[in-house]
Amino acid sequence: MISINNLTFNIGARALYDEANWHIKPGEKIGLIGANGTGKTTLLRLIVGDYTPSSGSISKAKDLKIGYLNQDLLSYQSDKSIVRVAMEAFARQNQLHTEIEEILEKLETEYSDELITRLTDRQQEFEQLDGYNIEYRAHEILAGLGFSEEDQKRQLNTFSGGWRMRVMLAKILLQQPDILLLDEPTNHLDLPSIKWLETYLGNFEGAVVIVSHDRWFLDRVIKKTVESRKGKLTPYAGNYTFYLEEKGIRETIQRGEFKNQQAKIKQEERLIERFRAKASKAKMAQSRIKMLEKMDRVDDVDDDNPEVNFSFRFTKQSGRHVVNIEHLNKSYPGVPILHQADGIIEKGDKIALIGANGRGKSTLLKIIAGTETFDGKVEAGHNVTMTFFSQHQLEALTLENTILEELQSFAPTYSETNLRSLLGSFLFTGDDVFKKIKVLSGGEKSRVALAKALTADANFLILDEPTNHLDIQSVNILIQALQQYEGTFIIVSHDRYFLDNIANRIWFIEEQKIKDYPGTYQEYEVWNSKRVIPKPAPIPVKQEEKAKKEEPRPVMQNAAQQLKKLNDELSRTEREVETLEKQVKEIETELADEQVYSEPARLTAANKRYQEAKAALDLAQQRWEELAAGIMEIEEK
Repeated sequence: MISINNLTFNIGARALYDEANWHIKPGEKIGLIGANGTGKTTLLRLIVGDYTPSSGSISKAKDLKIGYLNQDLLSYQSDKSIVRVAMEAFARQNQLHTEIEEILEKLETEYSDELITRLTDRQQEFEQLDGYNIEYRAHEILAGLGFSEEDQKRQLNTFSGGWRMRVMLAKILLQQPDILLLDEPTNHLDLPSIKWLETYLGNFEGAVVIVSHDRWFLDRVIKKTVESRKGKLTPYAGNYTFYLEEKGIRETIQRGEFKNQQAKIKQEERLIERFRAKASKAKMAQSRIKMLEKMDRVDDVDDDNPEVNFSFRFTKQSGRHVVNIEHLNKSYPGVPILHQADGIIEKGDKIALIGANGRGKSTLLKIIAGTETFDGKVEAGHNVTMTFFSQHQLEALTLENTILEELQSFAPTYSETNLRSLLGSFLFTGDDVFKKIKVLSGGEKSRVALAKALTADANFLILDEPTNHLDIQSVNILIQALQQYEGTFIIVSHDRYFLDNIANRIWFIEEQKIKDYPGTYQEYEVWNSKRVIPKPAPIPVKQEEKAKKEEPRPVMQNAAQQLKKLNDELSRTEREVETLEKQVKEIETELADEQVYSEPARLTAANKRYQEAKAALDLAQQRWEELAAGIMEIEEK
């Protein structure tokens, strides 16, 4: 499918790849991993042809269709509804649809055999390309990615960046490429959408190459791992967990070989020193020197998983109750978030606040931090000192400061050594710490802001998506740091591996209340999978837009009630399917009538009614299948 042979790619004097090799086969599910700066995104761009190799080659199968999702797609703008943007994936079908409409319009005023022949040809091709179902497929993919029916009618430009990225993902998936190249696809997805994408990619018949820092996502999707490191591409025949285990074994062997070789080298060097001064042994010494020069040296193992050598400090211990929430109400015009919600955060709690986007997670963090208005009572306890990290904290950075100066001004009690150690954990090594804030990328500023938050003299941390822009190594560093933190924190994140390793309580917002699960994320997942939960439509809207949305529907109180409701709807849908099937057959009979066929106006009207009835039938049949699956799921519990 794709063959990378002796690939070399230079950036300035640095070889990002040096005679690297890799072969991607049809149907493979591959995770492309490696530390930031090792060239993962660059390699994807080389594959799609955005960049040209310095030497070597990238060979692709003829007519290979590549779907490439990258962060640059966030800049795409359109006034079209998102379902129409997604349907841009069907270029040929859209062209045929336009041509069919134009021919039908012409037939109203000028009838000819040539136009009828062209119409027939276009309609046959349109049907062969499944043109009558493209809108349904677009709706299906968008619904899986969290868009309600109302949302799908809204213009793309009214959505925030994360939601626009979902539309671009839907557009790529609808193209049904032979291979998907996905660069951090979970960055802008909430947990329900990540799970949906896992299922979709698991059933996807083409090949998939994923760059991601989400370990759980990789483990559930990929069957093979390729590591980008030191200019080479090293394959491992398993998912991310297998890679870690296999790499550990390889490193143990390599470490043993290195030690053995070093011992041999030292022994040879001692013999050379002993015999070099003796004339009778000089020849032997020279022979051994040449042998050492020709020896293939085994490299020592680099430590890719450094441990945290930075400790949190806070001068005050908080009281037992850190935050008390009572009768909390919060809403935007037409968008209820919280109603009479209660909750309590106690000393030592490590809380993960999870759920779908638009449910109010970030809003709740802002309320707790005191940066958002609300009705009700939210009180910090005795001696509580808090710090709040969010992506908006980037605006508080001083642009003229260097990275090191920014941390020194915020945390003067820390030594330069400690601060540089912390910055190293967040990928700022060596002279990087002397870069000015103003020259940093958005991701780099985010890492500076996170490092800054961790130096605060705070016994209560509020962190909103702290793992964004971090690679897997840096996420591990943050996990270690939070595990040794003796204070209290509440965190919003969609990285399940991260949450499972740092949280001892799970909060989620449901029915406008704060719900609490006392356990780890993995335990919560097991518990949550066994209960019947309400599924209100998502609200993917910029907060500042405050768009008017429908009130959530009343939630069924138990499984029996929900089962009755589903059965009633199933019966209605069955009747609807029968009616639509009858309509489609009647119109097909009408279209076959020579009288209709020879009258342009009647043919146009009949054809339009046929397309509408066929699309409605497809949607009704799909709804019937969804309802039947839902009924079976409840009955099996």
